[in-house]
Amino acid sequence: MKKLIAVVGMSGTGKSVATTYLEDQGYKKIYFGGVIYDKMKEAGIEITPDSQKEFRENLRKEHGMGVVAKILLPKISDAYSIGDTVLDGLYSWDEYLILKEIFKDLKLICVCTDKKIRYNRVESRPDRPFNHEDIVKRDVAEIENSAKGGPIAFADYYILNNGDLNSFYKRLEEILKDIEQEGEK
Repeated sequence: MKKLIAVVGMSGTGKSVATTYLEDQGYKKIYFGGVIYDKMKEAGIEITPDSQKEFRENLRKEHGMGVVAKILLPKISDAYSIGDTVLDGLYSWDEYLILKEIFKDLKLICVCTDKKIRYNRVESRPDRPFNHEDIVKRDVAEIENSAKGGPIAFADYYILNNGDLNSFYKRLEEILKDIEQEGEK
């Protein structure tokens, strides 16, 4: 049985760790945030925390909250027709509803981390770091303007990522086993 999993959560929780792990297990990864970066590059806009926020919000105002899912739908369909697929960074409730309408077996895995740990991770990561003020602003914007809370609250599974990678991977394996068993019914 093919699986379609969307990994959701706030910035710095470990979504990319989960999606990379699944990629290593043979899943095809589709990165939602890449749409924003690609569109910004096409428009010749420098990528900064503020420009990214403004662009993302304007794109959604102009084309609806589900715009990224609509843009990626052909890519998701192609990947899923071949095999297991993981979606990295599904944001909005509308994106979830669009995909769930088409892919009834879509599962949401939410990665959660205590805020202090999460902020420390985001501030110190080598790729796309944010300072403390910027990560707070981003959190608020994602909650208020991107409807990010819906998929997080409605997830099928949760991983608390406050500890070591072995615990993280163990929980992810438990989830995958449960999804597999559910699909066999």
